[in-house]
Amino acid sequence: QGQLVESGGGLVQAGGSLRLSCTASGRTFSIYAMGWFRQAPGKEREFVAVISRSGVPTNYADSVRGRFTISRDNAKNTVYLQMNSLKPGDTAVYYCAADVRRSAVVAGTCDYWGQGTQVTVSS
Repeated sequence: QGQLVESGGGLVQAGGSLRLSCTASGRTFSIYAMGWFRQAPGKEREFVAVISRSGVPTNYADSVRGRFTISRDNAKNTVYLQMNSLKPGDTAVYYCAADVRRSAVVAGTCDYWGQGTQVTVSS
């Protein structure tokens, strides 16, 4: 079975930065599209970013475009989410996801999900 483990979450002041990592095991994740989602308290889970198996193309939610950057290192089976200019509205549990179909990642209907990492942005 494949497994995804997120790390890098924490507490940061508004305007600060964090880098999330998601390390995959148990599968050849280099053939998978990978993405990040988030879920804030009382809200539904929402798409944040997706990256194709080769690293391009990428796509972002409008709310994070220009502030967040998704990247991957297939040699390390790891995908990253660099988050800059963080806002209190970015506070959420962030989840990593993977699927062989890029469309499934965008739709949130992925085969593999991580357990999530908390990101809290204080004002």
